[in-house]
Amino acid sequence: MKNDLNHIGAGVIKRKDLDLRAGDTVRVSLKIKEKGKVRLQAFEGLVIAVKHGKEAGGTFTVRKVASGVGVERIFPLYSPSIDKIDILRRSQARRAKLYFIRDKVSKEISRKMRRQRLVKGGAETDDTNESEIEATATAATEAEKIAEEALA
Repeated sequence: MKNDLNHIGAGVIKRKDLDLRAGDTVRVSLKIKEKGKVRLQAFEGLVIAVKHGKEAGGTFTVRKVASGVGVERIFPLYSPSIDKIDILRRSQARRAKLYFIRDKVSKEISRKMRRQRLVKGGAETDDTNESEIEATATAATEAEKIAEEALA
């Protein structure tokens, strides 16, 4: 069975000219039907993969971080439930698929979580103790004072 674009509307066909690449930041407006009404819901994030290009079965994957949790959605390029696709920012990527971003973000989040636990609990984790934290805080305030004096 061959995929073709004959059954798709004219507005959706315009997406064939859309130059969507990995690394672009996009906003996808989706048509959501609730209680007989149709509303638009935006999903904004980074395109991490484009599969099958501009052919009828082409898809693209968008990733965003919401409340510290990574969310990925795979959209068919010619889906009638997509109202429009806005390219907000273009970035040049050296890879066709940016799957490594998943691990990078999770490592940064886990590192931040460790620091938050340290401050909340006050326990000695990650080989730091309260005296080191206090020393870092005093050094930061001293550095701010020196910077203010240099500007004055």
